[in-house]
Amino acid sequence: MPHTSIDTEAQWSKSGWHGWWYGWKLHVAGVVGACWIPLAARLTEANASDGEEALHLATSLPAEVRFVLGDHHYQTADLQAFCLQTGRILICSRGNRKKRIDDPGREVRRVFHKLRSLVIENWNEQFKSMFEGHGQVPTKGKTNTQRFVLGAVFLYQLIVWYRFEHGLNVRQGIKAFLKAA
Repeated sequence: MPHTSIDTEAQWSKSGWHGWWYGWKLHVAGVVGACWIPLAARLTEANASDGEEALHLATSLPAEVRFVLGDHHYQTADLQAFCLQTGRILICSRGNRKKRIDDPGREVRRVFHKLRSLVIENWNEQFKSMFEGHGQVPTKGKTNTQRFVLGAVFLYQLIVWYRFEHGLNVRQGIKAFLKAA
């Protein structure tokens, strides 16, 4: 019998950065620009395929989105086909392949990957800081955890929208604004 503090619906996964971990994974598609705002989000078990989830997120994106940026896990035939069908360009890093100087598009992918990494990593840290997401979530079970995490994403979107509409900085003071509310 598992310990009562363990969420038995969660799963194990292995990260190249963090090693083995147990829990849930938040998949986010967001704007790469001056304002970091999620356009689509899904919460899954930790072992869910990033490539499959990227396709689900991409189908939720507005038609105006022209570039879909991702790391090498997003380089799937299904996502490439979807982007081709919808007039989007999929730009992904090539993973751990041996680097070739004559690789066409290498420099373009490098620039877009740096932008994507900067935005998603900074947004992720800001989001975790705002909602105290560096530890265990206060919920158990997939449905309750989805409500909690995706509700936090929605609240984040509302805060950014409110701050934008009122001419406030949309990247600073958000945590204080949330606590004051």
